[in-house]
Amino acid sequence: MEEKEKDLKESVEGWKSKIDKSNKGSLELEKDLIFNGRTQRGYEVEYDAGMQWGCSPTETLIMSLAGCLAIDVVFFLRKMRGEIKTFKVDYEGERKSTPPQYYKSIDMMITISGSGITSKKIERAISLSQEKYCSVYHTLRSDLKVNVNYKIEGEKG
Repeated sequence: MEEKEKDLKESVEGWKSKIDKSNKGSLELEKDLIFNGRTQRGYEVEYDAGMQWGCSPTETLIMSLAGCLAIDVVFFLRKMRGEIKTFKVDYEGERKSTPPQYYKSIDMMITISGSGITSKKIERAISLSQEKYCSVYHTLRSDLKVNVNYKIEGEKG
């Protein structure tokens, strides 16, 4: 088992070492309270305080958290020889009702199907992401509660 853990750690560290050490971008006012954000690689996101013409910053924050967890979990499961057919993360965040309206808790539900995917493997992958590898998770407030559950489709029992 130690050899598998070592292989997984080396593989992850090799992949994570290629991630940019800094990120740049720009955010430009278009009109009213509508902004266009652009990443350093040219991807765009529209933000709208009225949430009619774009998303809110908190929507993309929670999506970034789900995206980071998803990338980690799929990567780890594949390294554990899981073959993923479908993978989806549904998420919901509860925010404080008065300013600053930060997230108090976030619930995520992973729905996954494939072969070679066990509860033990997915729990390990989630744990690795939350405890060490998910940069977004570790950037957020330390008192934020993030609950991740999962359902393996096609699993009997």
